[in-house]
Amino acid sequence: MTQVRATTCNRDCPDACRIVATVQDGQVIALAGDPQHPITQGFLCHRTANFLTRQSGTVRLTQPLLRQPDGQFAAIGWEQALDLAAQKLGEIRDSSGGAAILHYHSGGSLGMIGQVIDLFFAHLGPVTVKRGDICSGAGDAAQMADFGVEDSNDVTDLLNSKHILLWGKNPAVSGPHLLPVLKRARQGGTRVTLIDPVFHKTAHLCDSYLQPRPGGDFALAMAVAQGLLAERRDLAAELCDNLEAFSALCQSRSLAQWCTDADVTIEQAIELTRQLLDGPCAILVGWGMGRRVNGSGIVRALDALSAISGNLRVAGGGVSFYFKRRAAFVTDLAGPGPAPRTLSEPCLGQEILDARDPPIRAVWVTAGNPVAMLPQARVVQQALASREFVVVVDNWLSDTAKLAQLVLPTTTLLEADDIVGAYGHGWLGVARPVVEPPAGVRSDLQIIQALAARLGLTEVVAGSARQWQERLLHPQVRAAGVTLADLEAGPVRNPLAPKVLFAEIALQTPTAKVQLLTTLPPPTPKDPEYPLQLLSLSTEKSQSSQWVHPPTGPATVTVHPQAVPGLAEGQLVRVESEIDSLVAILHLDPRQRRDLALLPKGGQLSDGRCANALIRAQLTDAGEGAAYYDQGVRIRPT
Repeated sequence: MTQVRATTCNRDCPDACRIVATVQDGQVIALAGDPQHPITQGFLCHRTANFLTRQSGTVRLTQPLLRQPDGQFAAIGWEQALDLAAQKLGEIRDSSGGAAILHYHSGGSLGMIGQVIDLFFAHLGPVTVKRGDICSGAGDAAQMADFGVEDSNDVTDLLNSKHILLWGKNPAVSGPHLLPVLKRARQGGTRVTLIDPVFHKTAHLCDSYLQPRPGGDFALAMAVAQGLLAERRDLAAELCDNLEAFSALCQSRSLAQWCTDADVTIEQAIELTRQLLDGPCAILVGWGMGRRVNGSGIVRALDALSAISGNLRVAGGGVSFYFKRRAAFVTDLAGPGPAPRTLSEPCLGQEILDARDPPIRAVWVTAGNPVAMLPQARVVQQALASREFVVVVDNWLSDTAKLAQLVLPTTTLLEADDIVGAYGHGWLGVARPVVEPPAGVRSDLQIIQALAARLGLTEVVAGSARQWQERLLHPQVRAAGVTLADLEAGPVRNPLAPKVLFAEIALQTPTAKVQLLTTLPPPTPKDPEYPLQLLSLSTEKSQSSQWVHPPTGPATVTVHPQAVPGLAEGQLVRVESEIDSLVAILHLDPRQRRDLALLPKGGQLSDGRCANALIRAQLTDAGEGAAYYDQGVRIRPT
């Protein structure tokens, strides 16, 4: 018997696609995008379109694994696994306190029911949790400081734009469902400009392309701001606080000096100024903008460009870093008290090693692979390998799972039962299982409920997945006439999401004005011994560290030919930073800048492909993000 069933992708991606699955005799035989979904529009990204290779592939875990005295894993039953987990967590809590347990919860699933797992650990301890945000922390902090809220104009509002600036954004890879909107806008006469040190596929979509120095975006924004203030100062004074201090910051260097710092021409900066003045002009900010030591400063500078040019609060304008994906949901499930301790996520490995009174004895990992995800991968590996009890809940044996004492197999995106928002648009959806999980696999909610029953916390997390979804749908959404049944029937636009941000709601700052930045962010670190700036970038073939077809052999490092004189295409080389090195295959691309080295994101440490092994843990200027993109490297022959 063949059936067609729909669900919503719950993985860490801005698009949150609605998936149409063809199911035959209990097996998914085909995946497609829902043509009725206004964002998905009938197609899926390469990663999801080819997900069936992971759904039924050999990497899939289908039974709990326990590490044996010889260091190898052996399959065990669920009762034994959960009894052991409850015993160990209970003993550690009772003898050392909840602070001795770390719950690391990341973004491998964006479903809202993950909060129930957090609620369990809050009642178990409360326990130690992470703070900061490796993905968007600096940008989040920037927009909250500037506007008091972080959200965007509706994605289709781009059709009202005269100009669109893709500032460090590569939707061809990181958000492909934005591409049809951009193409429609161009067909209607909108001019699209890409600003990015990396040459990538999105450049082919654009009318013009600027390739500034990596980290030079702040200097470029200051150059543009000089011209904007000369034309729109009175307007800026009405909307913004700190205008005099911001103006002094812009004038602290000449236009020529700012352009030299950014490695762009004066004419290019003037052309950007003209586009912003010739509005409406939308700025779409790439998430990588925040992953620098000056990342928050960069995003605040781009916020300022939108505000002082008159493009804030208008249709076709705005500065979009993020859509408020949690706005439609309850996010304040109450625990018994605050966490007794927090550890900085970008520096997690060292912080685990340094923790005292009590030390971290146990780690439970939900929806994450910190060894591959975090800077200084080998330090994270050392930290987890030296803990007394590590539990990883995942559906494959990741770098992190390989270090665990206990691995618990969980559901995939095709088996999820959850409620989902998106950070790339304003539409809501539900994830419904299109097939049952294999025998031996349980959902995160089922796992935590069974564990809670053993630790006297049954009532804390009681309820079916659907009951929790009902509880998590925000009362204001219900008041607007949207029910869970509506979401189950098909995609629904969040009724709380603005069509034009700040045209419908006021700025949420104390003065209801934009708070312009007033100080220079820290400079981009440079080391002449390591002259190439390492950028580890998303790929079409992997969702963070989950690859459609896991690659074998060394990773490929891409550089300009003149960056590595004497080295040849296809040669094995060693990519070295001050903390580690890896062997890679050299690819020469004359379209790239001479000061860049590009590696794919998401490689496994155990495969020798993890770029994060090379990246020193350092924080962004605000938001406690990870400054992934300020790592210098050099390339030498092996």
